Amino acid sequence: MTESNSRHEAKKAAVKVTVTWTETAATAKDVGFLGLGVMGRPMALNLARAGTALTVWNRTAARCAPLRSAGARVAESPGEVFERSEVVFVMLADGEAMDATLGRGTADFAAYVGGRTIVHMGTTAPGYSRALEADVRSAGGSYVEAPVSGSRVPAEKGELVAMLAGEEEAVGRVRPLLAPMCREAFVCGPAPNALLMKLSVNLFLITQVTGLTEAFHFADQHGLDREQFLEVLDAGPMASGVSRMKSPKLLARDFDVQAAALDVLKNNELIAEAARGSELASPLLDACHALFAETVTLGHAAGDMISVLHAIEARTAGIRGEGPGLLGVGARA
Repeated sequence: MTESNSRHEAKKAAVKVTVTWTETAATAKDVGFLGLGVMGRPMALNLARAGTALTVWNRTAARCAPLRSAGARVAESPGEVFERSEVVFVMLADGEAMDATLGRGTADFAAYVGGRTIVHMGTTAPGYSRALEADVRSAGGSYVEAPVSGSRVPAEKGELVAMLAGEEEAVGRVRPLLAPMCREAFVCGPAPNALLMKLSVNLFLITQVTGLTEAFHFADQHGLDREQFLEVLDAGPMASGVSRMKSPKLLARDFDVQAAALDVLKNNELIAEAARGSELASPLLDACHALFAETVTLGHAAGDMISVLHAIEARTAGIRGEGPGLLGVGARA
């Protein structure tokens, strides 16, 4: 198959699907959920509130309390989740956390995943996912990639967008279960296409939010009315769901997390790795990588991704010779 034909087939493989609760109720299964972080907990809560027979586990047990109140069973170990579940959603920070939780490389792995469908909802390197799929299938399980686009607020509202990849039968089992968490799902073909799609989407998101933040800083430092700047932006063709979510946070200097700066940096590195592996240029991504690395170094790893404003302000302070001790002096409170 030629490269152009291959791309054409990949395009045909991406199918948009609207997920509905009717489908979910008709195909109810015992479901497990591993990982109740910033994204995982609201996602699991939506499953529980929709009446899903749900068993959850999180390394920090205190984060399970709202799930127990919503009717989910709280497991004492990952093994208990697998024991009670046919389909297990995994929403963990990285491949290392996933391997440890799944018991990969130990005798527990086959016992955990055999006969079950493992749904990888986090963001990892595509190569990692491809290898994990092979291990899961060798152990007698099924595997589906289902990373999601969206941050904490869409997760709370059940308005995430899912990207699915894997064997058709396994994807068919998982797709209806997404209804309480996602407003749409796109079937992207075989793994790791869903993760590659997620990284493509995240590349745009990272550069978009960084550009919005730099533009806000530019207007601010020229003495413009910051609120009016955001109103002008919102009235024009560049307005988007992302700009409308992040603009009020920039105006209020509200750095409470929706998508953490450290997670953005990790995603940036995954995208860069995939780009280098395919010999692709990524100039905007590389500029964002430097800024988010500086954001984390400045102590804002846990802040929202608009915390990149701190790095931009620090660069401005350096140009003006104000030094790091005067970081952010130019920004009006």
